[in-house]
Amino acid sequence: MRRLRAIILLGISVVAVAMLCLGCGSGAGDSKTLKVGASAVPHAEILEAAKPLLEQQGIKLEIVEFNDYVQPNLALNSKELDANFFQHKPYLDNFVAEHSDMQLKAVGGVHIAPMGVYSKKVQNLQELAAGAKIALPNDPTNGGRALLLLEKAGLIKLNPSAGLKATVHDVVENPKNLQFEEMEAAQVPRSLDDVAAAVINTDYALRVGLVPSQEALTLEDSTSPYVNIVAVRAGDEDRPEIKALVKALHSDEVKQFILDKYKGAIVPAFTEE
Repeated sequence: MRRLRAIILLGISVVAVAMLCLGCGSGAGDSKTLKVGASAVPHAEILEAAKPLLEQQGIKLEIVEFNDYVQPNLALNSKELDANFFQHKPYLDNFVAEHSDMQLKAVGGVHIAPMGVYSKKVQNLQELAAGAKIALPNDPTNGGRALLLLEKAGLIKLNPSAGLKATVHDVVENPKNLQFEEMEAAQVPRSLDDVAAAVINTDYALRVGLVPSQEALTLEDSTSPYVNIVAVRAGDEDRPEIKALVKALHSDEVKQFILDKYKGAIVPAFTEE
């Protein structure tokens, strides 16, 4: 009798523990919750537009906002996030190359945020004085991207072999003797009062109230290779929740949101699925 009672109690305990585990928290990796890191503008806003589509499938989207271009990848690699959405593929490729312990993959392009040149001092880039100071992002991919935009505007010429990874050391012609001030991308908009012009990523431009389509002296066009992507840890590409996230971001509803909200400052880079 005692043995039977012990077996019954043991069975109850096992069931209780199992139920407790089923009620545990829903952090990164939970089958019904996606934790996605993003820049506040426009990435987090675009994710908010995708939320209702995921909720219809029983998936809760938790958005974690970041103010820099380093922490979202570190957090993804350490499994604090299921995915992130803040960067273009050239940046991701360079980041992974510099961090040999990371295995992060792009799983879908969403939009292009054209980088632009802004100024409070001149109305036209040809008005820049000799020796004028130009602020640039200091990370390898966005720095090269900024220099390529200045080259396209006719202000400088770069060594053709530098490609997307051009640095200020690859400037081979600089008729105006422009002086380049390199700083973190998030700090570039704050430099506008102190420099003649600044090359600013669109997410940071929008964050300080700049309107790229109206205020940029020049913008990247649709030939830009810098499509913003969703990134995940290698091996997670086929998770149903990740696929659902990408499908939601590629939906007609999200495309229309981007067109209506950003009016050309952000350009969809996908076709509806």
